[in-house]
Amino acid sequence: MKRVSQLPFSEGSKALRNYPYLRRPSAFSQRCLHSSPPNPATVAPITASGPVPAAPVPSAEHVDSRVARRRKQAELLKKGQDLRAVAAGTGGGTAKQKRFWKHVHVKPVDGKLQVHLDTRPLRRPTKEILTVPSHKPHLASAIALEWDLLVSAQQALKHHLIPLTSLVSRALDIHDEDMSDSGEIRANITKTVMRYLDTDSLLCWAEEASPDPPGYEVHESRKKESLRSMQKRTAGEIIGFLTERVWPGVEIVPVLDEGSIMPRSQPQMTRDVIQGWVSGLPAFELAGLERGVLAGKGLLLSVRLLVEWSPELRHLKGDMGGDVFGVEEAARAASLEVDWQTRMWGAVEDTHDVEREDVRRQLGSVVLLVSGEKA
Repeated sequence: MKRVSQLPFSEGSKALRNYPYLRRPSAFSQRCLHSSPPNPATVAPITASGPVPAAPVPSAEHVDSRVARRRKQAELLKKGQDLRAVAAGTGGGTAKQKRFWKHVHVKPVDGKLQVHLDTRPLRRPTKEILTVPSHKPHLASAIALEWDLLVSAQQALKHHLIPLTSLVSRALDIHDEDMSDSGEIRANITKTVMRYLDTDSLLCWAEEASPDPPGYEVHESRKKESLRSMQKRTAGEIIGFLTERVWPGVEIVPVLDEGSIMPRSQPQMTRDVIQGWVSGLPAFELAGLERGVLAGKGLLLSVRLLVEWSPELRHLKGDMGGDVFGVEEAARAASLEVDWQTRMWGAVEDTHDVEREDVRRQLGSVVLLVSGEKA
């Protein structure tokens, strides 16, 4: 069927007569949706003369606040980029985030060594200038190297990036307190390290492995030296040196006997002698002992390392020949059981290797702290 609009004029008129519902309704037949009559708009006459007024503009206060807001957003964005660049170690960042020094050098001042950042001397958290004894040039050079490797001033707030600086500051704090006759730090360190004597890792020996049942294949571990034998041999060398040259006549017993799970304390005379010896150490040696005890989980091992490398304790060693007890020997003695287990069953990547290097790093800082120019 064709639409009405498509039909000729005569046919369209006829269709409208035959189909009245196709007609367009008139305005009077529409139904109003409201009950009130519509009010026509009142048009006011234009009485103004002149050009069209300009468009409204924002006030100066609004413009300033918007600009300040945009500037603050830009600063926050730039700060975030700087922090990411500094964390990535790419050397990026603004002058505020970068380090404020270009060169680091060691300078002798009043018979001591100071580390200077350009022309500024390095200071401790107490605002005092960090000074190193003149007979420890290697220590001062290592501190200067720490600060020369930093890429920003914010990295100086992380103690693991400046371990030697933190260690020397600890030693100087002990020295300053000794000069004031306080001794609180010294007493706390002595109390802390003495707690490790009854649980010294050097004196905790493993049990002998039980024999395999008949008919079982002999395990590979049976063909090598047992862990207990290695622990007794390593501890015997260190204990023999300490009881002969450092604390003559002192008895040091293993804290875990075979078949026991409860550690036993050392004799009271042994504790009194060792505690008196520790409390009388010089400031640098006491700070080094604290670092070594916390790293190796034992007091005896740290004392052996101090006597080997400290000029203040060199008289205890005497003219004893033989191999030097260095960082590698101390690290192997501190992690003897872990090394034995990893050789037998394998090491966990990013765990055992990281712990191994961390122990050597901390024990190495002890040697560098207490050793002298001729070490």
